[in-house]
Amino acid sequence: MPAGAFIALEGGEGAGKSTQGGLLVQHLRDRGREVVWTREPGGTPASEAIRTIVLSPEFEGLDPRAEALLFAASRGEHAARVIRPAVERGAVVVCDRYVDSSVAYQGYGRSLGAGAVRDLSLWATGGLLPDLTILLDVDPVIGLGRLSNPDRLEAEPIEYHRAVRAGFLELAASDPSRYMTLDASGDVNEIAHAIADRVDSALASAGAE
Repeated sequence: MPAGAFIALEGGEGAGKSTQGGLLVQHLRDRGREVVWTREPGGTPASEAIRTIVLSPEFEGLDPRAEALLFAASRGEHAARVIRPAVERGAVVVCDRYVDSSVAYQGYGRSLGAGAVRDLSLWATGGLLPDLTILLDVDPVIGLGRLSNPDRLEAEPIEYHRAVRAGFLELAASDPSRYMTLDASGDVNEIAHAIADRVDSALASAGAE
């Protein structure tokens, strides 16, 4: 990692990414780090506008390729205006979802192809990838059961969410040095401690403390 660092939290619906991200952010700030806590789709005014389109039930039936392009456009804006500048000035960026979500949701879930969707996001972001990706894995039945008022993607059939989960797990297995996979059905505090320990170790070994 450079002096700054980029950490992404990934996982299916109801996996606890927002909860664990918030706990990690507080842990890092308690240690005196500048932290940028952001999300995808979103993070800038333009990206938040795209978020409304891709998640609103109003746009049910959105063409899968159009959906993938919208996510990539949001990510390109987010990476250029928020993530990359923050890392370059030495901040730790903690992001709720990033490229792997598109690969899992559109590449696997929509059957568009993992490679094609990944390449699209890499082009949009200039090749920017996280230094560490934390995958919170949960059975979709459990995760979806935690939700109320589901958005357009959350309301997809269970088979779709199972394909998404399989995609995430395959991505993590392909590069274990860059991923930390945790059982998201476990105790919230135990998960938070495990994440904090891994992030602290990564920052220390890279001289980014």
